Amino acid sequence: MDEEYDVIVLGTGLKECILSGLLSVDGLKVLHMDRNDYYGGDSTSLNLNQLWKRFRGEEKPPAHLGASRDYNVDMVPKFMMANGTLVRTLIHTDVTKYLSFKAVDGSYVFSKGKIHKVPATDMEALKSPLMGLFEKRRARNFFVYVQNFNEADPVTHQGLDLTRITTRELISKHGLSDDTVDFIGHALALHRDDRYLNEPALDTVKRMKLYAESLARFQGGSPYIYPLYGLGELPQAFARLSAVYGGTYMLNKPECKVEFDMEGKACGVTSEGETAKCKKVVCDPSYLPNKVRKIGKVARAIAIMSHPIPNTNDSHSVQIILPQKQLGRKSDMYVFCCSYTHNVAPKGKFIAFVSAEAETDNPQSELRPGIDLLGQVDELFFDMYDRYEPVNEPSLDNCFVSTSYDATTHFETTVTDVLSMYTAITGKTVDLSVDLNAASAAEEY
Repeated sequence: MDEEYDVIVLGTGLKECILSGLLSVDGLKVLHMDRNDYYGGDSTSLNLNQLWKRFRGEEKPPAHLGASRDYNVDMVPKFMMANGTLVRTLIHTDVTKYLSFKAVDGSYVFSKGKIHKVPATDMEALKSPLMGLFEKRRARNFFVYVQNFNEADPVTHQGLDLTRITTRELISKHGLSDDTVDFIGHALALHRDDRYLNEPALDTVKRMKLYAESLARFQGGSPYIYPLYGLGELPQAFARLSAVYGGTYMLNKPECKVEFDMEGKACGVTSEGETAKCKKVVCDPSYLPNKVRKIGKVARAIAIMSHPIPNTNDSHSVQIILPQKQLGRKSDMYVFCCSYTHNVAPKGKFIAFVSAEAETDNPQSELRPGIDLLGQVDELFFDMYDRYEPVNEPSLDNCFVSTSYDATTHFETTVTDVLSMYTAITGKTVDLSVDLNAASAAEEY
């Protein structure tokens, strides 16, 4: 281990593994270490025995739940936008050859006490029970505007500068009701709270276009895809990529201690009495607790069930977004469900998650609106974890710390953090202008 590296990466969470892969492909000499004896860090997948040990102590799971090895329960469950940044990153790095994906069946939104399919196009808006007749026409006109919008073609802007007018102003020009704005902002544009209404409209329009493009890509019931066998496959795929390009991996390395020189810059990592020298350190917040601050908590419920979520058209995989306003909260709640069709549970079993940014210290009652949508559950577990973000200045200490995973059940915010870290580390941006249609290796739909 007594060598010098360009970058030492600590922790094998998804963010760290993507960065390790990208940096190795760039030709940097990378050492990747983890105190755990498994990949994934906080974003690992657990089999049934591991799940039971984590949440129920030493109890053995009941036999009727099936074989432990048939379960892959994600600790940070998230779907991928089929046309989104993570998929582009997978294709850019050719990691798709290590993975198989399947489309997600359904995308729903909670409105006025009921679950509704999310309308994403002008034609779907006309059919949606979310809106009355006149509102449908207004929504259709708005969707047509968004679908036709091309940032490079001013004719499609209809005289509006979306970098200057707010989302609230754009929506008011189309006369949409608050309930319509709610599902557009939260279930289509995937904003986590209502701050976006006072921000430039361009971001929301781009997000809506991404949703519609992702939906159209596979002609499925949702814009999302998800790996077979769960998200635990992703960190390992990027680890393989890093190894192919010369990256070195060391798991089960206890007490990885970052060493600093006289100027306070990271210069190496010590574990078990050996020090590896480096120019930069990349890590999750747990490795440098004095360089992060707590920014909140995530509350999560994990349910094992023997049926799909009711009122989702028997979808075997589905996302339901519960907008903050519908629940009287400050941020959204998310329901995520997948099943044996994605090889994450035995035949006939479904895994559902309810997640939210915690606003109380009682996840059981706080998550109740989402849990109530699940119907009968076989087993229910509750989890709560703190979220952290870096407060250091990487240009001064050469430490690049990721932000903790949020409560959303999609990956767009996660990859944004990864790509901004990559730019901070290398001074370059990743070229993600890939031909998605040429990426047939990723498709097992």
